[in-house]
Amino acid sequence: MSVEFIAKAHLPTKYVDFDVHVFMHNNQEHLVLTKGTFNHDDVVLTRIHSECLTGDGLFSLRCDCGPQLEFAMQEIGKQENGMIIYLRQEGRGIGLVEKIKAYQLQDQGVDTFDANVELGHPADNRNYKMLKGVFRHFAVNKIDLMTNNPDKVSAILHAGIEINNRKAIKIEHNKHNKTYLQTKIDKFNHF
Repeated sequence: MSVEFIAKAHLPTKYVDFDVHVFMHNNQEHLVLTKGTFNHDDVVLTRIHSECLTGDGLFSLRCDCGPQLEFAMQEIGKQENGMIIYLRQEGRGIGLVEKIKAYQLQDQGVDTFDANVELGHPADNRNYKMLKGVFRHFAVNKIDLMTNNPDKVSAILHAGIEINNRKAIKIEHNKHNKTYLQTKIDKFNHF
């Protein structure tokens, strides 16, 4: 299914004034936050961010999602242009209810990878197929990608977008997310 552009509006934030764009893909809304304009030859600083209500909206210390989003906004604020593609795929694509069930298992000592599997899901069920359509909409061909996730690197390359540079996102750990971050390295092969 193709990516359909729906609407655009101004969205001032604590860090930078963005434009927010809404897209539909497979009956799901996704957002793209953009700063500035993009020319065909520009290298655009980009973050692909999957929705995390607990981290992004409730400031949970269990994960690093909120701080990663905050980092991306701050970095884009320093540039002439940039974009955050905010994919609505909560809990690595398993949804909010299943994510809370996974949290319950994590409270009992199961790591985030095994919790998803124990609930009958892939460890990571996210989908990046819409990226090609989003990049085409903005006529973006080359990016500097803010990520620690090799799957996102592969998805960008598969979409035919050139990665000029990968920028690591370094977030402080705390007593609540230390095991989570180690699992991302050990089992999800994050950089």
